[in-house]
Amino acid sequence: MNPNIDLRHLRYFLAVAEELHFGHAAMRLHMAQPPLSQQIRRLEEEIGYPLFLRSSRSVKLTPAGKALVERARRTLQKVDDDLEAVRSVARGDVGVLKIGFVGSAMLTRLPSILDKYRRMYSRVQLHLNEFHTSQLIDALREGSADVALARDAGAIEDLQVEHAFVEPFIAVVPKKHPLAVRGSVPISRLRDEPFVWFPRSAGNYAWENAIRVLEQQGFHPKIVQEAPQWLTVVRLVGAGLGVTIAPASVAQIVSPDVVCRKLSPSGGATSIDLVYRMKEPSPLVRAFCDLVRSSCRSLRAPALHGLSPSR
Repeated sequence: MNPNIDLRHLRYFLAVAEELHFGHAAMRLHMAQPPLSQQIRRLEEEIGYPLFLRSSRSVKLTPAGKALVERARRTLQKVDDDLEAVRSVARGDVGVLKIGFVGSAMLTRLPSILDKYRRMYSRVQLHLNEFHTSQLIDALREGSADVALARDAGAIEDLQVEHAFVEPFIAVVPKKHPLAVRGSVPISRLRDEPFVWFPRSAGNYAWENAIRVLEQQGFHPKIVQEAPQWLTVVRLVGAGLGVTIAPASVAQIVSPDVVCRKLSPSGGATSIDLVYRMKEPSPLVRAFCDLVRSSCRSLRAPALHGLSPSR
């Protein structure tokens, strides 16, 4: 575009072209008629040809004016579209968002959050990947994840960590175990039991947080079997290999040969943490984090599914 012609000239021109009356166009543009006439003359001077045939009784478009009408509309629409695209990027409405998560996060509010985010930001491509917490930290640092939902991430020097969802630990025992008939399980009664546990490599802080529940009652668990996924852990408990303690939401996936019970005394808490890079997060990350916060803000500990004594 000629550097002496700006978008204002095109908007003035279109107003006159559509009204075919300088006075009406000036009123539409909320300006006086003389300045409008001056701007149209300057536009005609830059183009080198008249755009309107003026008389005391009428205003008509010249062939050059008719040719400019659609081109001016396309130009202004393109500018509006480009500006809206920029606003969409700034709002986090468009782009690619890479979300990492631990498997147990899918037992909490996360699926409904993802569904709501997908409906609110339909132009954002979601790339979802499941990791252990330790792998999530590496993924964030390497850039293969933009934001993560980790289990008990703990304080991490170069990452921002926020509790999104907090839940209690519960006891998970075989249905035929003597403790299965109790309404709650005293932690001290687990002292001599074999335990099925998750590996420390899955997340050091999460591992220590769970171990601490037992150590506060004066013993360290006798771990006889490790498994990387909670589904595997509870199935091994059901097979009689041992007992375990788990996040309360794990009760949703237990099989009929397993029962879940509250711990006595209350066995501490575990959290799903929102984790992202400390440097200024992208609008996409900010929008997702805001949705997680608003979805979890009023949330207390989850309903303890399957923890009734009759289970």
